[in-house]
Amino acid sequence: MERPAVADHADHVLKVIAGNEAASSALAASWRRSGALHALDPSSRAQSERLPEAEIARARERLGSLLFAAQGSIDRLFLAVGGVGCSVVLADPNGAILDRRGAPCDDQLFDRSGLWTGAIWSEKYEGTNGIGTCIVEERAVTIDREQHFFTRNSGLFCTTAPIFDEHGDLAAALDVSSCRADLTDGFARLIASSVADAARVIEAENFRLAFPKARILLAPTGERYGSSLLAVDGDDLVIGATRAARIGLGVSAASLKRPTPAADLIGSAGPEPDGIEAAERAAVQRALARAGGKVSKAARPQPLARHAASEDPAVRPRPLGLRNSGLHAPSKARRALRIAA
Repeated sequence: MERPAVADHADHVLKVIAGNEAASSALAASWRRSGALHALDPSSRAQSERLPEAEIARARERLGSLLFAAQGSIDRLFLAVGGVGCSVVLADPNGAILDRRGAPCDDQLFDRSGLWTGAIWSEKYEGTNGIGTCIVEERAVTIDREQHFFTRNSGLFCTTAPIFDEHGDLAAALDVSSCRADLTDGFARLIASSVADAARVIEAENFRLAFPKARILLAPTGERYGSSLLAVDGDDLVIGATRAARIGLGVSAASLKRPTPAADLIGSAGPEPDGIEAAERAAVQRALARAGGKVSKAARPQPLARHAASEDPAVRPRPLGLRNSGLHAPSKARRALRIAA
């Protein structure tokens, strides 16, 4: 789609909405949503909607740990792009800007453009724009100047990436915007890539904060949908998955409620042996490693286990920590170590 002159921008948008381009163009589809669904006029000069301070505070509370997880990435991103007239903002799923970074010399310009804390950039209020369209389509988007729905926004460059929470739901949008007319296409692509990378880092950090006691595994699904991570408990059962891992491995909220071994999701090099035998072999290997390879030392019972076994059968350690398993025979792993000794 060719760019129209700014003076003809509103007419061009209305012409596209009335045509058939929405069926084949994501931009035209967004313009149609803005005009038909939200009844917006591309020539409107109305000021952007803004939240009062009290509502901004409540919206920040709803973001929870994600707002904390995002701080380092927002700072680093601003250090990379702030010197060339760009601002960095974090918006919630409703399109409300809750955090921003900008050079003081550019503050007045961005405030006048509506890219300020508390401003709402959903498609409902601002039509096609980086933040709002990213939220609707749940994917990274770049809306460059005249691609915006409103003529008053046609001087902005905006590139935005979605951030998904530990449940795989859209939680925020990270955006870099510029009002500079001399922004080159090559630099714009570099900014878009940096925003997408920063969004993945925020998503991964928030996921780690959500499962502080779990081991975090990188799932072999690629990075098409973001950071593909699994949270695994002490028994190697999957207790959490990022959106990318859910898509790549076919994980659902329902499946996470059932105990699922990480190896079953990620896959293994060969057929899995019997579960009990595998666990006991792993126990032998750990004992040998801790004993520096000395079999006799590894086979020696621990004082606590001897005391518990001799004093009270009710508190005798059960094999593998399983309750009501019926496995009260001497451990094959310990027998194997004693034989080897």
